[in-house]
Amino acid sequence: MAAYERGQYLEAIRCWKLASEAGKAEAGYRIGMLYVRGEGVVRSVPDAVAWYEWAAQLGNVDAQFQLGLIFLQGDKPVLGPYRNETWRRSSAGRLGDKASDIHHLVFPHGMSVERDVAAAFGWISAAAESGKAEAQTVLGNMYCEGLGCEKDLSAALGWYLAAAEQNCAAAEFALGDVYYQGKGVPVDFEQAAIWYRKAAEQDHVRAQVALAFMNLKGTGLPEAPAEAARLFHNAANHDDPIALYNIGLLRLKGHGVAKDIDRAETALRKAARKDYVPAIQALADFYSHGAGAEPDLREAAVWYEKAAERGDVQAQFFMGRFYATGTGVGPNIRQAAKWFERAAGNGHATAAFNIAIFYLNGSGVERNVKVAIEWFERASEGGIRAAQLQLGKLYSAGNGVPRDHRRAGEWLSKAATGGDADAKLAYALFLLHQDGSIERVDQIRSLLSEAAETGHAPAAYQLGVLEMGRFGGAANAEAAVSWFSRAAGAGHVEAQYTLALLYLDSDGTMSDPKAAASLMIKAAHAGHSGAQFHLAVMYCTGTGVAQDVAQGASWYEAAARQGHKVAQFNFAVMLGKGQGCEADPEKAAEWFEKAAEQDMAEAQVALGDALMSGSGVAQDQSAAAHWYQQAARQNHEGASHRLAAIGVALVDG
Repeated sequence: MAAYERGQYLEAIRCWKLASEAGKAEAGYRIGMLYVRGEGVVRSVPDAVAWYEWAAQLGNVDAQFQLGLIFLQGDKPVLGPYRNETWRRSSAGRLGDKASDIHHLVFPHGMSVERDVAAAFGWISAAAESGKAEAQTVLGNMYCEGLGCEKDLSAALGWYLAAAEQNCAAAEFALGDVYYQGKGVPVDFEQAAIWYRKAAEQDHVRAQVALAFMNLKGTGLPEAPAEAARLFHNAANHDDPIALYNIGLLRLKGHGVAKDIDRAETALRKAARKDYVPAIQALADFYSHGAGAEPDLREAAVWYEKAAERGDVQAQFFMGRFYATGTGVGPNIRQAAKWFERAAGNGHATAAFNIAIFYLNGSGVERNVKVAIEWFERASEGGIRAAQLQLGKLYSAGNGVPRDHRRAGEWLSKAATGGDADAKLAYALFLLHQDGSIERVDQIRSLLSEAAETGHAPAAYQLGVLEMGRFGGAANAEAAVSWFSRAAGAGHVEAQYTLALLYLDSDGTMSDPKAAASLMIKAAHAGHSGAQFHLAVMYCTGTGVAQDVAQGASWYEAAARQGHKVAQFNFAVMLGKGQGCEADPEKAAEWFEKAAEQDMAEAQVALGDALMSGSGVAQDQSAAAHWYQQAARQNHEGASHRLAAIGVALVDG
């Protein structure tokens, strides 16, 4: 022992071997210990077992206990630098058949120990019966779990009590668990707290954590956050990840302990580096929300990804969202799809909806409507109404799947029943196109009203359309205007445009050019091409606004650029004449051509005239004839006369 304590392991082995030859059991136990620790010898658990067995059979209690622990877990060879298994494989490759003899010489007891719970139970029982407290505690655990024996909670309690009588902290902690969880006894939080406290006072980390939770939640004890913080702090000093995580949270909130953002972050980071997933998640949230400081989304993304890689579902969802939006990371739609699909596979309903959209659109994954439907169904099971709505739309339109009105109706009805305004609108429109009977119109009106009353502008707009009598039933202009007004006030562009047209109707009872202009301006600025065209007309004619031909030309151009063919034609006319803008025959010809390509007969004739005269384009009688012919096919009289004139000229020529 003196040699061992000086670190002279070879001398210790020599002495212990001499002692073992004289039958001294403790010497065998000590040599086994050296093999386990790799002190003075190459580490070899199988060689340790051989020495432990020899000493155990001679009644050495420590050897019996250690032998039992080894058999309880087993010992598998591992690869790595300076590992026995690495050497064995290397030498086998180099030496071939001779290697096995060398292996047996160097490691006569093999390279591994198989798990043997029956043998473990036998040896640990022997040590426990000899009064070793640690063995009694482990034996209690084995009876509790039924390892190597029949499960027997009464026997477990007896062994825990025997060890606790020797002030064994592990046994006291186990007794706390017995009473806290009601293992073979009635649940008794007060008794649990007594045993946890005994162990905690001996610096048993898990007992300190358990007692801290009881103080924090007031379970079996008065609620005492300060005492909980003290216990978590003590356990955290041993780098326990659960304690570090909880003292971090308490310091973050200033609950039971002074608020200290820096120390909270340090504790959470320590716990996170020990791969404790709740701490990783908490650290990610900390940086994401910026508790006490500016958010650091890059750092948040780093920790969310770590939590995601360790299976945290919410973190997987967040990483999908981060990569989709480029939050804290570079935008990467493939990575977004990967994380959404992982989260969805782990039961995250919103992630299931998102990956379904990805598959539907072919974003980050190959488009696959069948897989999209499967994910939509999973999301629907998780209560995502938008998924039910998507399923209804897919089956209604036959988008990537055979059209199925029955299924479409079922899904849309289910989504609408859930109270979602978009779903009510979609179901109402579905019914409108399936069955326009008066009875059905009443149901549709009810669905649209329910949605509109929640402030849903598209539903209010459709109600306006319905009250105009577009789908049967008597028209109610006053009700229609009321619903269009609601939708327009909420910013619904089509409602603004439609209502403006009603106010422009000079023959109607609601004629109000100024109100029409106000609405048309809003819709035009929102990019509605029809509104831009009508606003141009209003400026050119001074209807509801002060006449301003330049403004008219500007709005004609805006509508023209969106493909409005009449606006293209009118803008071309203004360019040709220099009305409200500088005359530009070349641009005029370009816009005439755009409108002509959309089969507008007047534009085709105007382009033909430009080609005939060479106004803004090179003179080309053949091209002009082509456009006149296009207009003539639409029964444009002027085009026919022009063709006839060209025909005469050609004959005369």
